[in-house]
Amino acid sequence: MDVGINREKEKMVKRAVEELTDHMIVNLGIGIPSLVVDYVAEGKNIWFHAENGIIGMGKSPKKGEEEPHLCNAGGFPVTLKTGGVYVDSATAFALIRGGRLDVTMLGALQVSEQGDVANWIVPGRKVPGIGGAMELAVKANKVIILMNHVNRQGEPKIVKSCSYPLTAKKCVDMIITDMAVLQRKGERFQLTEVFAPYTIEDVLTYTEAELEVNRQSVRIREV
Repeated sequence: MDVGINREKEKMVKRAVEELTDHMIVNLGIGIPSLVVDYVAEGKNIWFHAENGIIGMGKSPKKGEEEPHLCNAGGFPVTLKTGGVYVDSATAFALIRGGRLDVTMLGALQVSEQGDVANWIVPGRKVPGIGGAMELAVKANKVIILMNHVNRQGEPKIVKSCSYPLTAKKCVDMIITDMAVLQRKGERFQLTEVFAPYTIEDVLTYTEAELEVNRQSVRIREV
């Protein structure tokens, strides 16, 4: 999977970093979320967790300086910050199941109006398995989804009801897409920010789910 950065991904990742504060333990999912670690300011004390057995994951290594035995859950090379540790996967999952993660940032295929997430399989395609996504979505204290607003066919990924197999139900707290930021408020998502040059109307056009929209309070973010 190519998770190289471009402008659309970069604006999502930079916005996601704003949700992180010192001393948090944060899990980063495969794909766009895995880029977040590279955009955290120097000196910020955030502990990135990988379910394959890292606590204290650091920024991506420079080309030629990769350690072949040190990678994130997606298999991409990473570094270890000072004080970071390797653990077995049982210990890494114990942190998840024990509710120790402040935030998990995950990619998604679909998110429903109710906050359900589907992110592990497109029916008919072969995948190695659901991995840690199911437990992360249920047990992390905050679940943030980073994804494109529409799929490759131009169809909405924020839908009334997920048509793909679910990862977890009613678990998503926040969605950051290339168009907008949505926050869970009660039974629905509220549109809180729009990335220029997109407009509120663009977001509503490409969102199947019903959103709460207070036009006076929606922030237009220049990028």
